[in-house]
Amino acid sequence: MFYLSEIEHTLRLPPHLLSLPLNESIRGELEGLFVDKVIANLGLCISVYDIRSIDGGFIYAGEGASTYTVKFRLIVFRPFVGEVIAAKLKESNAEGLRLSLGFFNDIYVPPPLMPSPSRSELDPENKNQVRWIWQFEGQDEYPIDGVDEIRFQVHSVSYPSAPLEQEKDSKPFAPMVIKGSLDADGLGPISWWI
Repeated sequence: MFYLSEIEHTLRLPPHLLSLPLNESIRGELEGLFVDKVIANLGLCISVYDIRSIDGGFIYAGEGASTYTVKFRLIVFRPFVGEVIAAKLKESNAEGLRLSLGFFNDIYVPPPLMPSPSRSELDPENKNQVRWIWQFEGQDEYPIDGVDEIRFQVHSVSYPSAPLEQEKDSKPFAPMVIKGSLDADGLGPISWWI
């Protein structure tokens, strides 16, 4: 789920940061550039782990800032396909479930990847949402109501291209989307299996 990824980056350090120790000022600039950002095919950057090397310090003609080549490691969130993760229910509608890890909210479970057979009904507690219900052997019904943590298996991780224009009422763009599955033993709300 979490990886250390080594990156090399050319960093322009503004002059007002030159009064700080070099490591501290470069770390602050790297955190501003990378932390809480998604790098395509790498994942969501959580933290700068360490700085491996700093080279350069050149001031190019016409610029008032020094430029460094920095090699550093980032802690990156990137789940692998088949990994089982526990999350909380964020939203439930006719298109399936939206789950959250607290720091990452773009996890979707579409109806074909719900436990089979499942059905949806209007949620009596929240009129704007639906509640998904798993029917086990045609008799017992198990609702997905958001009370418990929900275990899901990572079905796919995608990095969609940023749209050039976004429609007014469309949902916000997500640079990394995880599609999950609940259709296997041990998956779904934890209370189902205890």
